[in-house]
Formats: sequence, C-alpha cells, structure tokens
Amino acid sequence: MTYTVPLADIRFVLKALAGLDQILAQPGFEDLTPDLVDAILDENARFVEGVVAPLNQPGDVQPPVWHNGTVTTSPAHVQAFRAYADGGWQGLQHEAQWGGQGLPKVVAACANENINAASLAFSLCPLLTDGVIEALLTVGDEQLRQTYVPKLVAGTWTGTMNLTEPQAGSDLAQVRTRAVRQDDGSYRLSGQKIFITYGEHDLAENIIHLVLARTPDAPAGVKGISLFVVPKFLVNDDGSLGARNDVWCASLEHKLGIHASPTAVLLYGSGKGDVGEGAVGYLVGEENRGLEYMFIMMNAARYAVGQQGIAVSERAYQQALGYARERVQGRAIEGSAGPVTIAHHPDVQRMLLTMRALTEATRAVSYVAASARDLAKHHPDAETRARNQAFYEFLVPVIKGFSTECAVEVASLGVQVHGGMGYIEETGAAQHYRDARILPIYEGTTAIQANDLIGRKLLRDGGATAQAMLQAMGQTAAELDAEAADAQAGKQEADAAAIGLLRDNLRRAMHAQGEALAFMQAQAGSNLRAIFAGSVPFLMLTGVLHGGWQMARAVLACRKMAREGQGADAAGADPARADPARADPAFLQAKQATAFFYGAHILPRAGALGAAVRAGEIVDIWAARANIT
Repeated sequence: MTYTVPLADIRFVLKALAGLDQILAQPGFEDLTPDLVDAILDENARFVEGVVAPLNQPGDVQPPVWHNGTVTTSPAHVQAFRAYADGGWQGLQHEAQWGGQGLPKVVAACANENINAASLAFSLCPLLTDGVIEALLTVGDEQLRQTYVPKLVAGTWTGTMNLTEPQAGSDLAQVRTRAVRQDDGSYRLSGQKIFITYGEHDLAENIIHLVLARTPDAPAGVKGISLFVVPKFLVNDDGSLGARNDVWCASLEHKLGIHASPTAVLLYGSGKGDVGEGAVGYLVGEENRGLEYMFIMMNAARYAVGQQGIAVSERAYQQALGYARERVQGRAIEGSAGPVTIAHHPDVQRMLLTMRALTEATRAVSYVAASARDLAKHHPDAETRARNQAFYEFLVPVIKGFSTECAVEVASLGVQVHGGMGYIEETGAAQHYRDARILPIYEGTTAIQANDLIGRKLLRDGGATAQAMLQAMGQTAAELDAEAADAQAGKQEADAAAIGLLRDNLRRAMHAQGEALAFMQAQAGSNLRAIFAGSVPFLMLTGVLHGGWQMARAVLACRKMAREGQGADAAGADPARADPARADPAFLQAKQATAFFYGAHILPRAGALGAAVRAGEIVDIWAARANIT
C-alpha cells in the first residue's frame, strides 16, 4: 500500500489553526516565508513517499540481523538514512550555528510526522537523535556540545537514550549501572541496559549513548542518578574516530512490531572494546542530576512519540480507505441495482470517519502545541512566552497519551474495515496495528503521562492553565453560536443542525472537564488515590475535548474561507495536495464533515470519561477489595 502525504490537511492546520503567519513574524524567522515553508513541505513529501515509505513493509518481514555484537540493516535502509542525512532533515529544527536549519518546531513537526507515517521503524533513529541534541544543547558543557552536536545534527552520528534495566523499568530509582570517576575526569561505566532503540546498527559512523548511572557514593533512589555521554567509538581531539568503546550489543529483542528498528540489549564494561574494562563516559552537567536532565530528552521524545501515533493513524486510515473504495461486497442498505463497494455501508463509513476524525483532531492539537512552543521560545514579550510555555507543557502528556491510544484504536479499526483480510499479514493492515501497540508504552506509558498531567501540571498550578483553556474554548463555542445562526438565516438547515450539535457537545465536554477539575481539586488535600484512580480517563477526556476544540475551530475557518471565495482557483486540483489558501471546495466540505462527525461521535465520550474521573473515590475503595494485589 502506497503512502501519500496529506499535504492539504497539513497546510490547512498550519495556516488556519496553528497560526503559521504569526510564527514566521517572530524574531529569528525573518528569512523564512510561507512560500519557503510550502517548498519544504513539498520536498519532504517527495522524499518520504519515494525513499522512506517503500522501506515499511520489507523492513517488517526482513528485520536487522545481529551477529557477534554487530547489527546489519538492509542496504535499502542504509541508503535511505544516508539520503535523509544528506538532505538535512535531521537538522530541521536545530540552530544554524550547529549545522541545522533553525526552522520553527511547528514546521519541523509536519516533516517529522510524515517521516513517521512513511516508516515508523525508520523514524525512531532520528527521533532519539533529536532528543540527544536537545539534551546536550540544554545541559551539556561547551566541550560536549562542540564534540558531538554538529555530527549529530548532520546525521553522521546518531543518538540513543539508555534508561531501562532488567530490574528497572518505569522505576528508575532501581537503576544499578555504575559510573566510577577517573583521574582524567572521565568515568568508567559498567552495567546492562535493555530496550535500547537503535542501540547498535550500521546506518552511521558512530552512536552516542546518553546513559543513566550511579557513582559509588551517590544517594539512594532517583536523587543519586547521573547522566553520561558514552560514544560507541571514542572521539579524538581532531574530531576523528578513535578506539572502540567498551559498550557491546549482546542481543536484539524480538518484538510484536516495528521490526525494522533494532532494539538492543547493551552491556557496558564487559571488556569487549579496545579501551580496557569499563565503558568510557563523560558526565553531562552535575552528578546526581541525571534524571532531571534526562527529562529534557524524554519530553522532546514524548511529543515526538505522540506524533508517531498521528502518523500511524494516517497510514492505517489511508490503507483502510483505499480498500473500502475497492472492495465490492453486498448491496446498499437502501437498495441498489447490484453489489456496491463497502465504503457505501453505514458502519464502514462510521469506522472510516472515526479513523479520519481522530487522526485529524490529534494532528491539529499537536501542531497547535508546537506553535505554542515556538512562541514560548521566540516571542519578545515575557508574559506571552510564559503563557505559551505553560500551554505547551500541559499538552505534551496529552499529545503523547491521547494520540497514541487513538493510534491503537485507529489501527484496530483499519483491520476491522478489511474484515478477514485485515487479519492476513500480506494486506499490511495488521502491521499498522502491531506497530501502533508500542506507542502507548514506550517513553512513558499512558498512565505515566496521565500522572504527569495531573501531578506536575494541574495540581502544581491549581488548574489555572486548564481553566484558561476552557475560557478560550468558550469563545469558540460562542463563535459557533453565531455561525449556526447565520446558517439558519441562510436556510442551510443541515449546516445549522451540524454546527449546533458540534457546539452543544463541545460545551458538554467542557462541562465534563470542569467537573473533573473540581473533583480533583476537592480531593487533592485528602485523597490522592481517588484522583489517580481516574488519571487516564482524565487524560483521555482532555484529549477528546482538545480535539473537539480544534475541530470546531476548523469548521469556523472552513466556512470563513468558503465565504471569501477561496477555493475557486483550485477546483479540480488534487485534494490531497491542495493549498488551503486556495482550497478546493471539496476539501472544505470534507473537512467540515469530519469535524461534524467528531462532534457527533467522539465528543460525547467526554461525558463518560468525566463520570469515571468523578467515581475515583468509589473505585479506589473497591479496587482494594477486588483481590488483585
């Protein structure tokens, strides 16, 4: 199944919802024009469709091979990664002084989503490299930055994140990897790390590992964890590669999905390299602050994994839609002269629209959040920066948790649309489902995202950020009031009814969020278990609500564009690639249809999720009596 970048929707969200023009007006982006952004998106589409997407299915059935500590990927993967690096895609969002292009995060987000959709397994290597770059630029000293960042940005070297050990999954307090300081200021590391994505491969000249470890006199628990750079090959003073370090790939994991991504078991200090016993590492920042530093990388990775969820959803939707339009089965329920394609059947339409609505809603939320991050970093006004930073930080766990849970739902629906053929590997629908299943797990499970949302975001500011968002949503609902009235006055009864339903269900979802916030604030001082018993339902409620908000904004934008006559110039153009500034009327209509479906079928989920949150006290009491501990 081929993959087509959804350029029309990407451009629509960028310009109509994420405020691209405002971002390009910020200091630092003076040389970036809308036309240049369009050119970048076009080139990205050509690259991922022609170079990366063809890797997806072959990589699933022919994964990398481990032999005696080395990992060999397919020649096609090596060539594609070299083309990726040579094209400058790794450096999109990184500063020019380090060899990057310095693009806004919201523009880079579009390109990264498309790489993920083309091949999730391929995209994991650049994703983690981005995290290493961000961590080193934020907390690394100048020597570490100069030594490693330019090569990472260029794609000559790649990066990994080493947290997990056999006894230490989410509980990093149990990390045992040991780091002993040497006379020259370096450290020698020993221990075992598991689940290390792209921990060993042949795509790049060097692999730069960020490793959590403990010094001999470190305090117990998470307060005694430090962060180290451990390169596969040591780097000489002139930047050339030196001795092979004592970090060794003991094996690769055999996984449910993302088969083309080598997930390594790494041994540090097993005497396998050319430096003697103990892997040579270099401290990042200060001792015992490693977990704090690693969260810089993890937050970047969590946003990126949320984008992976959107990407897999898009890929699964495109495949299901293509199949549904071709598969002839049964007559139309209202009667037809002969059998029709299954895309005509009401429940298949429900599944397809659910897939599309969840994909487009999560895309919009992620781009709007990326835009807020750009404003938080570049806007000249300090208050505006702070407000947008709070908005972005609030949404990161929602984007990671909600988008990835939606990906599993969307990919499952994709299998269902195919029927029995979806259960057969050759059709490819099952691969999307298998690949999607890791997304709510790695870089912090959905429960960890929910606990972060509540513990570090809501309870920290007393719900102030969430309440500010509810006020903004209220303004959107008021605009829908006016839009529905205009449609009614123009005798557009179907439009008025759909807008009214979207508005009403948005307000009901807002009410559910408000009640959930009140419940948590009431319980915060006395019964934390009652709050966290409903933490995942609260995260999902927040995701449903924010998706609905952006879909409501999309309706308002579409109708404004239609009134202004935008669309006539692109009549007959490829709707997948049309520019929303001259959007095909068919695109505007389909976009509204998707939003109206979201309002009718997805937003009502908020009520049930809110009820689950408010039942936290009862659930906690009876969970203790359920004989599951």
